[in-house]
Amino acid sequence: MADKVKIKVDHLTKRFGDLLVLDDISFEVKKGEFICVVGPTGCGKTTFLNLLTRIYQPSSGELYIDEEPADPKKHNISFAFQEPSAMPWLTVEENLEFGLKIKKIPKEERKKRVDRILKLLGMENLRNAYPKQLSVSEEQRVIIGRAFSTYPDLLLMDEPYGQMDIKMRFYLEDEVLKLWKEFGSTVIFITHNIEEAIYLAERVLILSNKPAKIKENLEINLSRPRDVTSEEFIELRKYVTDQIKWW
Repeated sequence: MADKVKIKVDHLTKRFGDLLVLDDISFEVKKGEFICVVGPTGCGKTTFLNLLTRIYQPSSGELYIDEEPADPKKHNISFAFQEPSAMPWLTVEENLEFGLKIKKIPKEERKKRVDRILKLLGMENLRNAYPKQLSVSEEQRVIIGRAFSTYPDLLLMDEPYGQMDIKMRFYLEDEVLKLWKEFGSTVIFITHNIEEAIYLAERVLILSNKPAKIKENLEINLSRPRDVTSEEFIELRKYVTDQIKWW
């Protein structure tokens, strides 16, 4: 991956009235990097994500993409959330194409991108199916594919596998890694699942209790594919768990 800084979060702070939720958070993300954010329940992970998406404006500080203040009207920011969000009246192909149409991508290029994602996800035979005809995991693959299809400057993923069983989580985690490697996207992935964070991330940002600060910026130097039963993996999982448990 290139060493170019793609995302810079600079002294990001958020208050709701007298309640300080995020306190002076700063970090950088390199182009094509995969970052996971973990922290205690209620520490402000969702607020943090909403600041990145510009649903909320920061009380102070700034988020930069390519050295410019982040602007959803200008920058290509994509999202994948936990709740099913495939549009039921559109086919798989049409769902994957939806964001590309909004961004006025030419028809030939739309078809090329959609065909590429369908092939990567092994869903070519489901291109004309509607969401109600899909399993839960198939629908989530569509949502993830749709997020990658726009080749985003920043892809934000908010616990997209939160409702999946363990076997399905691992399968979908491998799917997102496949897409990430293929497209070289820059990803910030919010999760409460520490094993998931260690499995996916190149770096893990550990948030403190509210008001949230970055307690640690942890490099994950494990080769891929990662073995969740390896001694190194288990040690890292225990370490991150302890960092969240003890304050």
